[in-house]
Amino acid sequence: MSAVVAPAAVAARAGEGTLASAWLLGAIVALAAWLGAALLAAAVVAPAAFAALPSRALAGAVVGRVLPVVFLSGAAVGALVAAGAVSAGGAGAAHGRWRAAAAAVLALSCALAQFAVAPRIERARAAIGASIDSVPADDPRRATFGRLHGLSVLCLGVGMLAAGTALGLSAAAARSVPAREWPR
Repeated sequence: MSAVVAPAAVAARAGEGTLASAWLLGAIVALAAWLGAALLAAAVVAPAAFAALPSRALAGAVVGRVLPVVFLSGAAVGALVAAGAVSAGGAGAAHGRWRAAAAAVLALSCALAQFAVAPRIERARAAIGASIDSVPADDPRRATFGRLHGLSVLCLGVGMLAAGTALGLSAAAARSVPAREWPR
């Protein structure tokens, strides 16, 4: 009787391994894509906007349109990768808890930036009214804006570090997956 059940059990395990390895591959692609987009926004788009546009207010508006996409996608990628790492059994299970934790940090830091910090930045900007550059450096509203901006940058940096960690752990786990378990 066990000889009849064994092939079905082996086939079921092989299917689970293929699904888990597909999730792992998806996590690697999603994390790499998000990390690349975040690096592009932070290292290219923001500096270029502030260098090329005629006012800092206009540059801030452009960057302010880019960051929500980065933060929302980071929250989504982090949540999906964390869920996949927790539920992955077999293929890619190595370092699963650490991958899940790093991905959760990515999701939380991006969600914090988008849903807690960004609205406060907008309120601070509205309270200033004019361009931030027209407000004296010792004005408390400018100091508040500066602190919030720094917190937003910190959230993005933490998210990028967490994504890089999750990506590295996912790549390490992928190396341990036998070739027969990869989707074809």
